[in-house]
Amino acid sequence: MRTAANWLDYELLDADAGERLERWGDYTLIRPDPQIVWTSRRRGADWGKTDAVYIRSRSGGGAWEYRSKLPESWNVSYKGLTFKIKPTGFKHTGLFPEQAVNWDLCADLISGAGREISLLNLFAYTGGATLACLEAGASVCHIDAVKPMVGWAKENAALSGLSGKPVRWITDDAVKFLNREIRRGNRYDAVILDPPSYGRGTGGEMWKFGDSIDSLMRKCAEVLSEKPLFVMMNGYAAGLSAGAAAYLLNAAFGSGFKVAVEADEIGLPVKSSGLTLPCGCTAVARFL
Repeated sequence: MRTAANWLDYELLDADAGERLERWGDYTLIRPDPQIVWTSRRRGADWGKTDAVYIRSRSGGGAWEYRSKLPESWNVSYKGLTFKIKPTGFKHTGLFPEQAVNWDLCADLISGAGREISLLNLFAYTGGATLACLEAGASVCHIDAVKPMVGWAKENAALSGLSGKPVRWITDDAVKFLNREIRRGNRYDAVILDPPSYGRGTGGEMWKFGDSIDSLMRKCAEVLSEKPLFVMMNGYAAGLSAGAAAYLLNAAFGSGFKVAVEADEIGLPVKSSGLTLPCGCTAVARFL
C-alpha cells in the first residue's frame, strides 16, 4: 500500500465506528466513512474538541453541525500547492488527501520524461492532480462535468501561483469530450481519470461505472499520442479491486502498446493507532 504520509496541513487523527477524525489546517472535522467498520474500546479526548461534525440523516444525505465558528473556507498546502477547503453538503471538503501519493507519482513521471508532456485529466474535480502536473511541467486539459468544481479548480490554481501555466479548463461530459477529441485528431501523452460509480454529464447523460468504464478506457487509448507516457485510473468510487483495475488497463492498452501495469491500494496514516486506513486502489499503465 502506498501511503500519503507527507502532509503537514492534514492529519487523520483517528478512525473509529464509521467516522474519521481529521485535522484540516487549523480546524478539526468529523466525517462519516463507511469503510471504518471497527469500534475502539475508548475514543480519545480529541473527539470532543472538534469544530464541526457531519451528521447523516436517516432519510438520506446529511448536514454539518458546527461546534465552533468556522470560516466559510480556508486553505491548506501540500508541497507548495495550495487548496481551498470548504465543508460541503455532501460531507466532502473539496480535497481527497490520500491522492497526494498519486500527485507525487504523476509529477515524478512527468519531470523525468525529458520532454514536453500533454496531459488529459478526466473527472478532474477541484484539480489536485492538475496542479501537481502543471507544476511538474506538463500542459493540462482539465475536464469536469460540474461547472462549480471547475471554478474551484481555477481558484486552487490561482492560490498555488499556477494560473499562468498551460491549462485548458473545460466543463463537459467526459465521453462527449473524448468523442470530439478523437474526431479532431487531438492526442495526449498521459491521461488521468477518477470516474464516479454513478453520475450525470452536462446534458443529463447517465454514467454507470460497470456499464461504461471499458468503453471509456478504449476511447482513452484512441486519444493517446504515438509516444505515450502513462495512464492512471483511480478505482475508489466504484469499489474496484486492485487486480480488477490492473486487468482493465491491460485489456484497454495492452494490445496496442507495450505496457507495464501496476495496481495497488493507497491510504492515509492514522495518528492514534499507527495503522493505515485504506482509501481505494489506483492502477497505472506505464508505456515502454
